[in-house]
Amino acid sequence: MIMLIRKITVINSINKIILAAFAVIAFMSASHTSVYAKVKVVTTIPDFGSITKEIGGDKVEVKSIVKGYQDPHFVDAKPNYMLWLNKADLLIYNGLELEAGWLPVLITGSRNSKIISSNAPGHLDASSLIQNKLEVPNSKLDKSMGDIHSGGNSHYLLDPRNGIPIAAGIAKRLKAIDPDHSQFYDRNLLAFTSKLKERITAWEEKLEHLKGTNLVTYHKSWLYFTGWAGFNEVGYIEPKPGIPPSPSHIAGLVKQMQEKDLQLILSESFYPQKTVRLVADKTDAKLLVLPTMVDRDNGVPTYIDLFEKIIDEILKALAK
Repeated sequence: MIMLIRKITVINSINKIILAAFAVIAFMSASHTSVYAKVKVVTTIPDFGSITKEIGGDKVEVKSIVKGYQDPHFVDAKPNYMLWLNKADLLIYNGLELEAGWLPVLITGSRNSKIISSNAPGHLDASSLIQNKLEVPNSKLDKSMGDIHSGGNSHYLLDPRNGIPIAAGIAKRLKAIDPDHSQFYDRNLLAFTSKLKERITAWEEKLEHLKGTNLVTYHKSWLYFTGWAGFNEVGYIEPKPGIPPSPSHIAGLVKQMQEKDLQLILSESFYPQKTVRLVADKTDAKLLVLPTMVDRDNGVPTYIDLFEKIIDEILKALAK
């Protein structure tokens, strides 16, 4: 009888130890998940996603709503994007009304307090990080002026120098959300900005002999790039931003290009190509249909690769 009692006591003790061990394992597992869970980041355009991955590495999980081949002005506000935003720790968007037609409804529908308020650490309007915005209107806007943004031209990422303050701003937000990995983010920020500055210097040297080149573009997406590169935009396929060209406008543009012997047209890949190809044919100008955003599906996987692609194509087109 005594032996039986002792066996029961030992079994009970073992069971208690096993239960305690399971409890410790469960606690440690939960703690590990809490400490090492990746920061969930949703970006509107893939350029921000690329830069965030450079800084966040394996500490972040990044999803980008817009594909590199899409027009970021016009995106379907799909329900699954609301689910992404509902789980996001950080939303990064372009601002300057680029996403005005579709992002606000997604933010509201997400019901995520981390990103709804513009003052929340998880809400980052990247345009707030840009100091020298182009085409900021100094008069009242009306529809006759075309698709003019009240805060200025929204395509600031096409000046590679703007990638530097953007990266710094993203790193700052990641550190606020995940302070345990602040040093990791700082190291990656330094590595990325050092590499970008090095490439900017190299690109500027390659483009130096082309400064002053006159060209035509489809939309005013290129102003930041051409301003940095030292090119002159002297005409546009669109008569005004967002307004389709009329036959009379195209005829006048063709005449202008022939008189000035303009040799280059830049067009975004997501705009209709029929008219721009017609202009190129009539003027013998070289047409470059180029990406304006990171596009992993089409061989432009990073922000630095985007400029490598653009600059390489321009250099080939204008080679003597």
